[in-house]
Amino acid sequence: MSTKNVKPVKEKLDPVVFKTAMVLVVGALAPLFDSTMVNVAFHAIAADMKANISIVQWITTGYVLAMGLAVPVSGWATKRFGGKRLYVFSLAIFLIGSICSMLSWNIESMIIFRVIQGVGAGLMMPTLQTELVQVSGGRNLGRIMSIVSIPGLLGPILGPVLGGILINAWGWHAIFWVNIPICIVAIPLALWGIPADKLSEKKESLDVIGMILLSPAFALLIYGIAQIASHRGLGSSTVYIPLIIGVVLMASYVVYALNTKREPALNVQLFKSVNFSASNILLIFSGIITNGAMLMLPLYYQEVRGASALSAGFWLLPQGIGMLLTRSWAGKTADRNGSRNIVLMSLAAIAIGTLPFAFAGTDTNYILLSIALLIRGAGLGGLFIAIMMSAYIGLPEKQVPHASIATRIFQTIGGAFGSAILATAAQQQMAGHVQSDLPAVAYSFNVSFWWSIGFTVAAVIPTLFLTMLKKSELEAATEETIEKT
Repeated sequence: MSTKNVKPVKEKLDPVVFKTAMVLVVGALAPLFDSTMVNVAFHAIAADMKANISIVQWITTGYVLAMGLAVPVSGWATKRFGGKRLYVFSLAIFLIGSICSMLSWNIESMIIFRVIQGVGAGLMMPTLQTELVQVSGGRNLGRIMSIVSIPGLLGPILGPVLGGILINAWGWHAIFWVNIPICIVAIPLALWGIPADKLSEKKESLDVIGMILLSPAFALLIYGIAQIASHRGLGSSTVYIPLIIGVVLMASYVVYALNTKREPALNVQLFKSVNFSASNILLIFSGIITNGAMLMLPLYYQEVRGASALSAGFWLLPQGIGMLLTRSWAGKTADRNGSRNIVLMSLAAIAIGTLPFAFAGTDTNYILLSIALLIRGAGLGGLFIAIMMSAYIGLPEKQVPHASIATRIFQTIGGAFGSAILATAAQQQMAGHVQSDLPAVAYSFNVSFWWSIGFTVAAVIPTLFLTMLKKSELEAATEETIEKT
């Protein structure tokens, strides 16, 4: 079956596909809530375990590194064991990691248990994408992505608020309680609701050399990028050594993958497609634009406006509402007309919605900022859905697992880089100023938001290379795919 240029125009969403999407969404809530809640628990964990922040941050760093090592394995494991089995397995691993994290007795044990969680998350998210594209046959990708984006929208909206409430009421252990019922419900749902795996008679063998190069490359790149903010730039060996090794390993992998006679862990031939390459470059920009501001926005409300963690979470709700408002529209419109115009409009809304924060001071009107966040959220709601849909256009079914790995890698790198670069910009601007100098603190945040706007504008360039199909081409491609299915 080929998914070449498939984007249906007037086709209803298959009930089986809809059921599968909703089942997968339930499981995805666990890692996406978890990552946002853990961030607000750092202070409480450090105080309870008598550890400094430089050690506590390994709770997140270890999780991300484990996820980076696991993501490239997911493509082979999907083909070898089937997407349904791998998804259930990843949920079980995440559940075990969550229970153990809740029972942690010191910081070292928590870091180890967070690594287990990271393995589960690293297998789960690309498997989710692969399963959906394969079950749908490549049809209605815009509407499907609008459904599976729900956890990504709810996590940043509700995670900090829910985390703050749980920590205030029951302590940091409570943030891991949330994952347990989600996983317990999601596992039987997945066994019931996801179609049975159709495995090839030929068993896929693991590309060991490829994994030895690709997994550490991804993990080291993420680690090096994550260290940029804490070391205020690229000057520290803690930053540039892992980045250099990661780049060398990644380049070595590309050379290997282009010359190997076997099926590589990640097929780099996919990047010959201009549309696929542009989509993945946009995923880097999307990660920067989304994650960077997600870090800086609550800090602005807390450090400049004096809000508590819980209050800051509530002030960010308009952004979440905006994301929900455009989610369904973006999916349907992308299915009809392609992604390019949706991405351009989304980028414009994000830039407009971020602009007031580039001028925000110590007494900027809260209503104005809330309206800006609503507009910014509307842009974010359309951006990710349209990019993800575009990434799978024109791909044969056997390449879908490779595409899922690539999109996950680029999205994660962008997210890590966004947080690092915006935090570094703010920290360097604050150098020489005391924390009590609120106008100076506010200006440091202004600078970081200008960086975010700059990346938003730069994202227009790869957007222009996205495939833009006419309605007749969409209909013809859909009919061709249905006949071949």
